[in-house]
Order: sequence, then C-alpha cells, then structure tokens
Amino acid sequence: MDLKAMIKKTSRRDAIKQLAAGTIATAALGPMSCAAAPKTEKSMGLKGNINHSVCQWTFADMPLEDLCKEAKAIGLKAIDLIAPKDWPVLKAHGLECSMCYIAGKVSLTEGWNKPKFHDQLIKDYLEAIPLVAAAGYKNLICFSGNRNGMDDKTGLDNCVEGLKKIIPLAEKHNVVIVMELLNSKKDHKDYMCDSSDWGVALCKKLGSENFKLLYDIYHMQVDEGDVIQTIRSHHQYFAHYHTAGVPGRNEINESQELYYPAIMKAILATGFKGYVAQEYLPTGKTREERIGSLKEAVRICDI
Repeated sequence: MDLKAMIKKTSRRDAIKQLAAGTIATAALGPMSCAAAPKTEKSMGLKGNINHSVCQWTFADMPLEDLCKEAKAIGLKAIDLIAPKDWPVLKAHGLECSMCYIAGKVSLTEGWNKPKFHDQLIKDYLEAIPLVAAAGYKNLICFSGNRNGMDDKTGLDNCVEGLKKIIPLAEKHNVVIVMELLNSKKDHKDYMCDSSDWGVALCKKLGSENFKLLYDIYHMQVDEGDVIQTIRSHHQYFAHYHTAGVPGRNEINESQELYYPAIMKAILATGFKGYVAQEYLPTGKTREERIGSLKEAVRICDI
C-alpha cells in the first residue's frame, strides 16, 4: 500500500500521533521538488481578512519542510496540529502553530470526561501550557473522550472537575485550552463533545476566556447542521475553525453541500481574529493536484 493510501485509511488521531513520533516515513518518498520562491500573501491576491492555516495530518505524505514552503507560497500564516518537536521547523519558515498538540499524550477516546485519566491529563497539560506560551503560541487542543455508557451530564461535570485544575495556569500564560467538537454519527462514534450545546454548556460552567471550543464545520454539519446560525449564536465560545466538504470530508468546492463563502462571511462578521484551518482529505493523485486543491480551498475561504 502506498503512503497516501495508508494515510487515508488511518484515523486522524493515529495519523497525528505517527507524525508527532516521526513514524510516518516521509523520507522514504525520495526527493521531492520544493516550491518556487515563496510568494507573499499580497501576490497571491489574498485579502487578509481571514487567517488561513492547514492541518498537517491531511498532507502527511509530504515532508513538513515542503508543506511549510507550499503554505508560505499560498499565503498561509500557520499549520495546525503540530507537536513541540516540529515547532522549530515552523519557526524557520516564519509560520505559527495555530493549534498545538501534545505528542503521544492526547486521546480523542480517553479524555477529560473520565476521572481515571485526570491525573495524567493534568500532569501533561501543566507541563505543556508553559511550553506553548514560551513558543509564542496560543491554542492547545483537548478532547472530551468517548461516552462508554456515561450520560452527558456526568461527563460534563467530570470535564469541569478536571479542567478547572489546569485553567488557572492557562490564564496565567494566556494559553487557550480548546476542546474540539467532533461528529459521533460517522467519524468518531460515541465521542461525547459532539454538539455545540454540550460544548457551550462546558464553556459556561468553566467560565474562563482561556477555555473555548474548536468548531469543526464538517463535523457539526454531519451531526447537527445549522452552521451559520450556530456561529452567530455561539461565536464567543469558538476559538478556532476547521473545514472540510460534506459528504466525504474532501475538498470544499462545488462537489459538496456546504457553501463556504457564506460561512466565512458569518465568521468574519463576528469579529473573529483567530485561524481557519483546512482539514479536508485531498483527492488528488499527485502532489501538484493536492496543493492545487489547497490553493482553491484558501481562495474559497478568502472573503
């Protein structure tokens, strides 16, 4: 099986862990031609209203160095879901990490809703928060974990109990702990933080500007729809956005049902100053086709 096919058959959590640990052998791909001299945001015609990013794991068949060069040429300002070991690569290319990831320690299925994981999670995040701040970054991802028969109220209370132990340090260092909203209908069966209402309720209970949500447009369209109205109603609790096409989680072009220009206008109208990261799975067979689709996605979202 070639590397691209392997990545497409790998879950997001596994792909990110493999990238963080360096176990996806991008070196085995052999030499790749680098991008031409990076173009500026202005030369690409980007308006500068949206801070664009891309998730590394969806382009994991490309060495991070090459992805950084391509990102700079397009006009992206950051790359999403990067572990600390690769932050120096981003810095060397003048890019930010728009959503930080704790290598090998974060699990989508075993999260803050289970008290038995709290001791380890608290230790990990208390170590990570100062690192994120020292690097000059802001967002640090976290997950609720799966239900495994647990009711949503108990899970919510458990998340509050655990997260309140790390929020004071996040506030001290101006780091935002960001829980991702994921669909439980298709991609992440049994995941607890699968609705905007549940996530917003958690934010309200914690009562801190240093805990917010990652509103994944693809995931929430699958589970609940009403994307634009949800953004208008709850934008103050959203620190970050992810994109992908519905159905299929592929390109965000006319092949799918979401109209991203209108969604981006709704986001911009809220005064949002954070990042919008592309997290679709490219369908192109060649590197040129995949990067071409990334350019198209950025232009679609650049309102």
